[in-house]
Amino acid sequence: MTDEPLVLGIETSCDETGVGIVRGHTLLADTVASSVEEHARFGGVVPEVASRAHLEAMVPTIERAAQTAGIALSDIDAVAVTSGPGLAGALLVGVASAKALALGLGKPIYGVNHLAAHVAVDQLEHGPLPEPCLAMLVSGGHSSLLEVTDVTVGVEPMGSTIDDAAGEAFDKVARLLGLPFPGGPHIDRAARSGNSVAIDFPRGLTSRRDLERHRFDFSFSGLKTAVARWVETQQRAGVTIDVHDVAASFQEAVCDVLTRKAIDAATSRGIEDILIGGGVAANSRLRAMAEERATAKGIRVRVPRPGLCTDNGAMVAALGAELVQRGRTPSLLDLPADSSQPITTVVA
Repeated sequence: MTDEPLVLGIETSCDETGVGIVRGHTLLADTVASSVEEHARFGGVVPEVASRAHLEAMVPTIERAAQTAGIALSDIDAVAVTSGPGLAGALLVGVASAKALALGLGKPIYGVNHLAAHVAVDQLEHGPLPEPCLAMLVSGGHSSLLEVTDVTVGVEPMGSTIDDAAGEAFDKVARLLGLPFPGGPHIDRAARSGNSVAIDFPRGLTSRRDLERHRFDFSFSGLKTAVARWVETQQRAGVTIDVHDVAASFQEAVCDVLTRKAIDAATSRGIEDILIGGGVAANSRLRAMAEERATAKGIRVRVPRPGLCTDNGAMVAALGAELVQRGRTPSLLDLPADSSQPITTVVA
């Protein structure tokens, strides 16, 4: 027998219906039903399509997770669900499902913050989080630097994107280059056979003047526009575009800014551990550059395996289990789905 909590987590903030089951820091099931193929023809996520896909996938995904974990749903100690931020309709499906499950089983419910869950998931692979640590969360909707002292109580935002998130820029540049959606993995793959210094793309918010006002903030809109203009100029001149070089040079610019600001933020607070999470954390160049630059500064880097970086139910369950273990107060059954839930609110 174990006194570690058995928690089921539900994630529906975007286009992935994720259900995870963990016992303490041990992952028992991580089941995902993705609707990405339904969005690919639109070149991006369509909220209504995502919401309908969640409705269809929810019950089968929960059942598959329980079967994989080898448990009965009545065995769980608590239900955790992403209550925000994310797409409003998609979040509503997850929150309503979690409420029904918690009410039917007579179990407590925790409405958790999507970004905090991206931090907590690393515990499933590398054990308890260092306290404090610096979390760099990079995805299609977020590019954030957070100081984490206790992930169950709250985190301090140090910087965030002021326009396009890094993952959004990857998607838009991929479309410019004729690569499929989602763009991140395809640009990463194309960049491996390209020259990362072939084109000198701009590094947003890194000039001395920008650093005075936006030292730890990110901006990728200008970089995206610079790539578009470069491609247009080459096409007008009749020059064949080397997709691999463009992908590599663009990726290098993104990773350079992300890692540079993360290292700066960590050293400014005397933090010795950086955790990288979110879908873009699966990028091979970002991982390599972060490791190289952090090691030079005596900073340790923790990155979950790629499957735990993208949106999944395991991360929600991981945060839920930590909340239960630390005796945090559960959410009420009338908890809302909050599409703009601030990172400072870990539990709704």
